[in-house]
Amino acid sequence: MDDLPPGRLVSRRHTLTLLAASTAAVAVVSPGPTAAAATGQDRTAEGYRIGIGRSDITGEPAEAAMMGYARLNQVTSGISMRQWARAFVIADANGSRVLFVNTDLGMIMQGVHQEVLRRLAARFPDRRYSDANVLLTATHTHAGPGGFSHYALYNLTILGYRPETFEAIVSGIVAAIEQADASLAPGTIKIASGELATASVNRARVAFDRNPAAERAVFPDAIDPRMTVLRLERAGRPVGAISWFATHGTSMTPTNTLISSDNKGYAEQTWESPTLAPSPGFVAAFAQTNAGDMSPNIRDGGYHGPTDDEFENTRIIGTRQLDVARALFDRATETLSGPVDCRQRYVDFSNITVSPDFTGDGQTHRTFPAAVGQAFTAGAPDGPGPDIVRPGDTTLNPLLLVAGTVVAPASSELRAGQAPKPVFLATGTQQPFPWSPQILPLQILRIGRLVLAAVPVEVTIVAGLRLRRSVATALGTSPDDVLVTGYSNAYSGYLVTPEEYDAQYYEGASTNFGRWTLPAYQQELSRLATEMARGVPSSGTLVPPDLSGHQIVTTPGILFDDIPLGLRFGDIAEQPGPTVARGRSTYATFWTGHPNNNLHHNTTYLEIQLLVNGGWTTVADDDAFETVYRWKRVGIAYSQAKITWNVPLTAVPGTYRIVHYGDWKSGWTGGISPLTGISRNFTVT
Repeated sequence: MDDLPPGRLVSRRHTLTLLAASTAAVAVVSPGPTAAAATGQDRTAEGYRIGIGRSDITGEPAEAAMMGYARLNQVTSGISMRQWARAFVIADANGSRVLFVNTDLGMIMQGVHQEVLRRLAARFPDRRYSDANVLLTATHTHAGPGGFSHYALYNLTILGYRPETFEAIVSGIVAAIEQADASLAPGTIKIASGELATASVNRARVAFDRNPAAERAVFPDAIDPRMTVLRLERAGRPVGAISWFATHGTSMTPTNTLISSDNKGYAEQTWESPTLAPSPGFVAAFAQTNAGDMSPNIRDGGYHGPTDDEFENTRIIGTRQLDVARALFDRATETLSGPVDCRQRYVDFSNITVSPDFTGDGQTHRTFPAAVGQAFTAGAPDGPGPDIVRPGDTTLNPLLLVAGTVVAPASSELRAGQAPKPVFLATGTQQPFPWSPQILPLQILRIGRLVLAAVPVEVTIVAGLRLRRSVATALGTSPDDVLVTGYSNAYSGYLVTPEEYDAQYYEGASTNFGRWTLPAYQQELSRLATEMARGVPSSGTLVPPDLSGHQIVTTPGILFDDIPLGLRFGDIAEQPGPTVARGRSTYATFWTGHPNNNLHHNTTYLEIQLLVNGGWTTVADDDAFETVYRWKRVGIAYSQAKITWNVPLTAVPGTYRIVHYGDWKSGWTGGISPLTGISRNFTVT
């Protein structure tokens, strides 16, 4: 993929950014649904303490296979936008607290969840944070490095576990939480809901149409347009926002090799920019709900974005979410009140007996050990796989049958239990450890009337509707007060309705535990919600296995860096032109070291600097949408970094330069040394 072409109009988080106008975004603003019915809890505890935090979680920007599209040739080669963790602590007057962390990741892997909890227990011996009140969730970008799972299925196309990326994610999440905890102060939370109809499309319409007419009628356009926004204030000053809206993080395509937080990351960082943030240090999170069948590629049923340019699509879909979120934020009038509460339990989904109360056919059914179907290999419209199988084809493909039998065979009992899914890989019955998690966390957080049902799956919109109704019934509240928060605390594929499962499209083939997986989730979440409503602790002592000591690392790491004879690290290979017009682009190329020598967390590999009164002022870094940091290997041990700046139309005319920061590893001592490269000055006209 080439760098952005000249003439791109870009916008991001720096003082020179230009906020692009929204295209056809529609918001229906309201203060939110009616308040929930009382649940017997102490609802006199009003007023909250609020803490916010934000930290870098970007993994290895070079030569790391990426997570999301399962493409062996999609390997990181630089940075478009960094990945971040945004943490929010909310505590009530009785001392109860919950922690919500939104991460720019494809998903939260169970090993990440376990290690974060371990470090929080060491950092806070009073156990103020635990698996009960900590909710880790992901925006579901498909443009980040992989290898941070402890389960083999999710590391297959990564070619093994990558400890550096795992550590970057865990340490960044913990740092954001520590900031949020340290900043706790009295505050208020306001809530508003509205609709956004132009940032998603149903990419699995054939499966959706199998659902009952009454449920389809809830989503007349086959999308979930609902957006919910929290406005967090301290001392009357807005300090943060959390927006929930369902659309996939697939504006960046499988051909992209730059790290990107995709459309939700664009919305987050644009709102946090000095030009838009309502206060210094403002933190904005754009979280997911039931996005399993919701694609941002709104042309051709999920196959193509609004334009033929993936960067522009990221901006457009991000801006549409941002504009509606800001409108809701500005007009939020309902103040949340009432207690903060939480319930959590681990459940073994490989063998759950599901009662007729949830199966819908008056019969008792069960789940089965995890397996993925052959349509899993076909992918979805916005990330199609090889053309060896068609979605919805339940006739066993001989090639996949043989491959699955060799790699991860399935018993006849499992195949019958997973029907009509034609099993490709039996991931739950492999030894010595399952290839995908089966003991999974379910969690419910409550902040006043707002209820978050956290699940470790990608939930389709009708499946999400059924979950919300089940939880609301148990709590005695309205389904409109319940948000399904997918991609949370672990990852175990998709969650579809039994009717959608029968279609065996990608989402159904990726629903791990068989046709009755969704009713099992409804039953177990209802159990949690009932315990919350009654004010009793959640029961259960099951915990998932810790596989951190059983990982396979296949990458040798960086042996050493070298430089051509007569050159020094940081020297220029290509200078920018003497002038560049606003709305056009310029670049410089530097001799550098391998970027994985130092991930530059909360710093940068580059700066665009403006000469002001005889001194240099930074106007953009590698997290800016207008910059591209692209690394390439030259020969065996040489490296070059090409830094492109797409000059915003709002750029101040003047003298600029491009600065590169890197690190190189000595082949003699193994030591790592910093380097700096500076381009010649050029003029923006």
